[in-house]
Amino acid sequence: MPDTLEQAPPEPRSASAGFRLAAFGAVVVVVLFAGYGIGRLNNSVERAAAAPGATPTATGGGHGHDPGGATAPHDDTGTAPHVHNADGTVTGVAGGAGSAENVGGLAVTAAGLTLAPANTAFQAGRRQPFSFRIVAAGVPVTTYAVVHDKPLHLVVVRRDLSGYQHLHPTMAADGTWSVDLLLAAPGSYRAIADLTAVVGGRPTPVTLGVDLTVPGTYTPVALPAPDTRATTDGFTVSYAGQPQTGTAQPLLMTVTGPGGGPAALEPYLGAFGHLVVFREGDVGYVHVHPEPRPVDGAVKFWLAAPGPGRYRMFFDFQVAGRVHTAAFTAVVR
Repeated sequence: MPDTLEQAPPEPRSASAGFRLAAFGAVVVVVLFAGYGIGRLNNSVERAAAAPGATPTATGGGHGHDPGGATAPHDDTGTAPHVHNADGTVTGVAGGAGSAENVGGLAVTAAGLTLAPANTAFQAGRRQPFSFRIVAAGVPVTTYAVVHDKPLHLVVVRRDLSGYQHLHPTMAADGTWSVDLLLAAPGSYRAIADLTAVVGGRPTPVTLGVDLTVPGTYTPVALPAPDTRATTDGFTVSYAGQPQTGTAQPLLMTVTGPGGGPAALEPYLGAFGHLVVFREGDVGYVHVHPEPRPVDGAVKFWLAAPGPGRYRMFFDFQVAGRVHTAAFTAVVR
């Protein structure tokens, strides 16, 4: 009990005392729900922003990370850091994304929505169109909320966690999404659609996944050893912090330029960096956005691992108008 309650002089039971107890109980309830609300703040903000301003996806542009260099990770709105959950919700730092339910992309159907691909077989090393629809009750969805500056985000990775791509398809009037996709090597890939569909005027955020197949001789790529440093396109990226289960922990990404000095990071689609995390084994997907501003030159994320295991983390950042991606292996015990 708080000290103020222990120090309060005893009072006889009366209507006044009953009123005080009721008021105190109301305050406790408010405080508890306020704490929960902080954890759900970004989800509430995004839902509120999505409902009145839901935008037909024909306005979405198609560009993304290709195997040789790339563009287009998610943006951010400059709000508090948050994480995408399996049910499509977005949890703030205080909410603690620390359970298995916070992994997305494991199901082809969720929240009444289904990812229906037109094709799932591809040829290695050949750029081919990938088309799909998001279907609700047998009807293609054609209206989406613009979240992180795009109506739909598509992330593709091979099941050995290599070949990462982050794309933004375009949508036709009939609800068909399409994007050119290059899968470099044979194997099984996971395509994950991160979106907020508007069905019956109600925004429904969800993350759906489907397997894509590239026939041929499959040579798995071993997951690189854990390291807090990575190089990409002449940049050196290092991070400080250790993901844990059950509680969000800070991860600070520092980027050094080719000349050895701090890289001049630029906002890209509203954020100074984007972190996509996959779990080894089931390719569970977590997407985290940073605090609005760098902290002592570092991009600060808050991440809670949904369980023990090995993870592959992809950090997207922009310098001089070009997006780069650094990849790390992390072990959570």
